[in-house]
Formats: sequence, structure tokens, C-alpha cells
Amino acid sequence: MREVWLPLLVLAALGLAPFAGFAASYEMTLMARIMILAMAAVSLSFLVGGAGLASLGHAASVGVGAYAVALLDAHGVTDAARVLPVAIGAATLFSLVTGAIAIRTSGVHFIMITLAFGQMAFFTASSLSAYGGDDGYTLYSRTEVAGTRLLENRLVFHVICLGALALTWAGCAMLLASRFGRVLRAARQNAQRVEAMGLAPYPFRLVGFGIAGGLGGVAGVLLANATEFVSPAMLSWQRSGELLFMVILGGAGRLWGAMLGAVVFVLLETWLAEITPHWRMIFGPLLVISVLLMRGGLSGLVERRHG
Repeated sequence: MREVWLPLLVLAALGLAPFAGFAASYEMTLMARIMILAMAAVSLSFLVGGAGLASLGHAASVGVGAYAVALLDAHGVTDAARVLPVAIGAATLFSLVTGAIAIRTSGVHFIMITLAFGQMAFFTASSLSAYGGDDGYTLYSRTEVAGTRLLENRLVFHVICLGALALTWAGCAMLLASRFGRVLRAARQNAQRVEAMGLAPYPFRLVGFGIAGGLGGVAGVLLANATEFVSPAMLSWQRSGELLFMVILGGAGRLWGAMLGAVVFVLLETWLAEITPHWRMIFGPLLVISVLLMRGGLSGLVERRHG
């Protein structure tokens, strides 16, 4: 039951926040960022906890989704019915191409290959001078929904981000509980035993990698609309490192832990940045200490207290 009510509690807190005195423009923007990054972190947790694939290039799929919005916006295509499928398709295709090579390796080699592909995407985005290059691209407007500016409404956008996060968590949880997910987890523990049972782990891992990439693409669409700006920094390895740290901070074996990790990571980062311009000197060591002291991450700590 904890695997259900604890994530629902996190989602409920995010959903009720605008009605509990956190409805200012800055606060709504911050919560949107939290939910979008949480969505990307949950999709990465699906790979890390489910398949044992610690990708250091996951932010690239988020960036590919965001740049799909930018490229279509530059050519006058702003309808969600066209933008969303293109963004998901591009991010999924990128992940499948990356995964087709990276999944054939393991350990450090897998991490380095995903990092290399992520950096290739980063430098490709930086070279797109027609779309801002290193300076990034500012959207003319947010993506339209059925011909309306629905996403311009802060509360509506908040609800959409919350719904996307809830669906991502629920979808990944159901996938891991299915036969597909059981094969992924079994291959993570002992790939040779899975092969002895007549199942090839590679296609299962590749499909899982593609699913996580597609979810990252959806997060990229929302992120582009939240900031109304797209830049190569979205694809950098530092962003991938942050997403991976959110997963570890929340608890790598739990999907909802990635949500909790994203919430704590972003709030702590924002709070320290308001206190001192040298906040990174505090933020980094604090995160490392917290991970070292909390077995199972934040979610493990919560479960032990309520166990």
C-alpha cells in the first residue's frame, strides 16, 4: 500500500499547493519546473531501477522534445495535436538509436556511450544558428490546444503538468508490474538466467529505453512551454547528471522516490541560491552527504519511518 499512498500524497501536495497560498507567478513557475523535472526523473528511474541502465544522456531526450517545439514554432506549427506526436517521435527515435548501441555494453561503457550521444545532441543544438545556436530560441507563444491559448492560464498549465506527472508514474509502475517489467528486472539481476529461459534481454531493454526517451520528450514539450525558451543547455550532460542525482536522492529502486527527489532537489537549489551567490559550494556537498547517510534515499527514509 505504501507504493500507492505515498506517491499519491506527493501528487496531492503538488496539486493542492496553488490553493494553499502558493499561487503567485513565481511559485507557479517553480512548481511547474518541479513537476516537469520530476516527470523526467521518473522516466529515468524506470530505466535505472527497472532495467539497471544508468543513462548519463537522458536530458538529451528532454532537449530533443523541447527543440521539436522550437523548430515547429519557427515554422508556424503550434497546435498540440501536431507538436506533441512529433516531439515524442523524435525523442523516442533518438533514444532507440542511442540505445541500439549503448545497450550492447554495460557498466562504465554504457554510461560513457550515453554521455557521448548526449553531448553529440548538445553540440548539434548549439550549431543550429537558424534557431538561436548557443543563445537559444524564444518561442513566439505557447503551444495551442484545439486552437486556444489554454496553456497561457497558469492554473490550467499546473494541472496539465500534474496530470502528465501522475500518468508517467502510473504508466511506468504498471509497466514494471507487467510481464515486460518482470523481464527487465530479471535481466538487471541476472541476464544469463533470462537467456537460459529462452528470452533475449536486449529487445526488452531497447523498448524500455525508447519508452523512457518518449516520456522525456513529453517533459521537453512541457519544459519548452513553461519557460517559453529553448537552449542547448537543456541537453547538456550536467542536466542528465542532475536528473540521475534526483533518482539517487529519492531512492533508485522506487519510481515515486524520483518525484520526491526532484521536489527536494529543486526546492533546496532555489532556497540556497536566494541565500548566497556561492550556493553551489554548499549544495553539492550537502547532496552527497544526504545520499551517503540515507540508505535507500529519501523514499527509503520515509518508508522506514512509516513502516
